[in-house]
Amino acid sequence: MRSNRPQRSRLARWAVVPIGLAVAVVLAGCTQEQLNGFLPADAGTTNHTERIIGLWVTSWIVLLVVGVVTWGLMLWAAVVYRRRKGQTGLPVQLRYNMPVEIFYTVVPFFLILGFFAFTARDQAAIEDDPGNPDVRIEAFGKRWSWDFNYLNENVYTQGVQAQPDAEGNLDEDTLPALYLPVGKKVEIDLESRDVAHSFWIIDFLYKKDMIPAKTNYMYFVPLKEGVYRGKCAELCGEYHADMLFTVHVVSEEEYQAHIDELRAAGNEGRLDATYNVNQNLPGNGTSSISENED
Repeated sequence: MRSNRPQRSRLARWAVVPIGLAVAVVLAGCTQEQLNGFLPADAGTTNHTERIIGLWVTSWIVLLVVGVVTWGLMLWAAVVYRRRKGQTGLPVQLRYNMPVEIFYTVVPFFLILGFFAFTARDQAAIEDDPGNPDVRIEAFGKRWSWDFNYLNENVYTQGVQAQPDAEGNLDEDTLPALYLPVGKKVEIDLESRDVAHSFWIIDFLYKKDMIPAKTNYMYFVPLKEGVYRGKCAELCGEYHADMLFTVHVVSEEEYQAHIDELRAAGNEGRLDATYNVNQNLPGNGTSSISENED
């Protein structure tokens, strides 16, 4: 009987072609966009973006390797064990293969543990309160815009939703604008006036929910001057897509000049929870059930 071993060896060598192609694609990823994992920001935009990019790109590399190995094994099995001319019936059936079963149980388990551990580590670092913020902002999400209170300076910005024209073009100068000084520790207190929203500065690679009757917090240091886009990332109603804002990371002098402009325009004080639509939420001293009904 003629042995199929040489033929199988040749076929096995062909099975590594997808692996080689995938490795070549990864090694060719030399543009900045590819090195960032096609994320919209560069490392150094804030003190957290490099960490987030590293977690994202490393995760994709690991997953790509797993996928390539899986695809290679599938292709190898399909080619090597295909039905050949003159063969009839079924191949020998194997009910159990303990080493293989242990492999595809243990390896995914450790991959999951690894992903969880690194994600938990990075999230804990991002969520950690560094204390003593240089700038403290209170951001209220509302259908369908934003109010920003500059708590240290006692001034505010009251926004309206985006107003696109008939062709869908948008004047970004009319959007609510949040100004932040570059290189300063920022704390943003996130609140909602009505329903659940999500505060997302796209280039900062992080977003956080705004829940009625609950305050969430974001901590970061903007490191690169520029104008960045923000939006609501939680479906909140009919005009959710128009709930936009801009973030201006500027020098200390420009930041102070903007604060002075707000004060000169009469925007002094704080837009507090008085403007909230929901007035019977837990913790505000009222109840939806009258005490007389007890």
